[in-house]
Amino acid sequence: MSGAQQQKMHFDSLQGWLAWQESFHPRPIDLGLDRVRKVFQALDPDAGKPLPTITVAGTNGKGSCIAFLQAIYRAQGYRVGAYTSPHLLKYNERISIDGQPVADAVIYAAFERIEAVRDAVSLSYFEFGTLAALDIFRRSSLDVQLLEVGLGGRLDAVNIIDADTVIITSICIDHCDWLGETREAIGREKAGVFRSGVPAIIGDPEPPRTLLQSARAMHAPLLCINRDFHYEKQGNTWDWLSGSRKLTGLPAPALQGEHQYRNASSVLTAVEAMTTELPVAEKSIREGLVKASLPGRFQFVAGKPAVLLDVGHNPQAARSLADLLRQTFPGQSMHAVFAMTKDKDIEGVINIMKPLVTVWYIAPLTNPRTAAESVLRDAFESCKVRNVMAGFADFHEAVAMAKANANADMDDLILVFGSFFWFLNFWLNLSKGKCYGP
Repeated sequence: MSGAQQQKMHFDSLQGWLAWQESFHPRPIDLGLDRVRKVFQALDPDAGKPLPTITVAGTNGKGSCIAFLQAIYRAQGYRVGAYTSPHLLKYNERISIDGQPVADAVIYAAFERIEAVRDAVSLSYFEFGTLAALDIFRRSSLDVQLLEVGLGGRLDAVNIIDADTVIITSICIDHCDWLGETREAIGREKAGVFRSGVPAIIGDPEPPRTLLQSARAMHAPLLCINRDFHYEKQGNTWDWLSGSRKLTGLPAPALQGEHQYRNASSVLTAVEAMTTELPVAEKSIREGLVKASLPGRFQFVAGKPAVLLDVGHNPQAARSLADLLRQTFPGQSMHAVFAMTKDKDIEGVINIMKPLVTVWYIAPLTNPRTAAESVLRDAFESCKVRNVMAGFADFHEAVAMAKANANADMDDLILVFGSFFWFLNFWLNLSKGKCYGP
């Protein structure tokens, strides 16, 4: 590394730090723990007792589990830190304390501390963020920290922390370039967050064999849904059961979809596993279940026509979205504003959603990870989908066309889905009163 690269950096704004971090490391995704662990140890060489920690890994459902955990622990009166990714509107969303994103100044002060001890170690954008979150949490008198694995598990920067309880939400084919092309290979990577003697809670009803084998090899106590814990729906309420422990008549989770019962069940099992250190009353569990919120997941924006937002970006998420649409908007005409990143199973998502969509609108986004319009056109052609509109100047124009074509009197619905990256475009235009209101 050159002397210029080793020079200590300083910026007076969060955006300055982030812009530099995006171009500093030669690879935007660089899995591995050696570099980030070295800097973490330099940040706190005399580390005391670690914070109680729950780590959440998996393909889909991580954000939902963090949302349920945060709401339950906050209802109990605990001070909670949560680290999640990616963000929807502002980077600060990734690092929250008691449900509130931390301030710019708090984050870039952490970046200053990281830079002061980094020496010649090169860090990726995600690694800087992970270290900042851990450093901020350590200084914030928390009762518990909730850490979402960004990618995989074994080599993700979050894995430098030994969790007290681990949740694996689901395993499906995603991020194949880094994790492998089969559920077995991906399961092995996710299992890297297991630790000896630490409860491993599996919320996937059909976990890959490698996930179970890895837990046994690590001597991590396994708690699997439909075997060690399960849920039973009773009309508008539901029961959670784990061994001799049972909670009955629970309110429906605030987050919608059948899969949210699996996520909530996994969370209650984690809360039970942590009960010695972090006891929680049944009242707080009930309150947390109904107060949990997660922007961008089946999020309804009332209007004429109404808009539904969902960041689902792989086949498993698309199946959950399709099920919810059939239940909630049966028979309604849907105009889908659509974009996806080029590393996703685009055809898989289209094939799941095509029976529900009346017209598709390809929305151009500026993020370099987004699939080009030509790639999306080819995917629609391969899936034998003809009802596609394209050639829009920008995202705003695509949504405007969907609104113009939708019949508000017939309760047509505009569905915006397929990528995290459209959310900022949508919300910025909504705040300006563009095209999305009644």
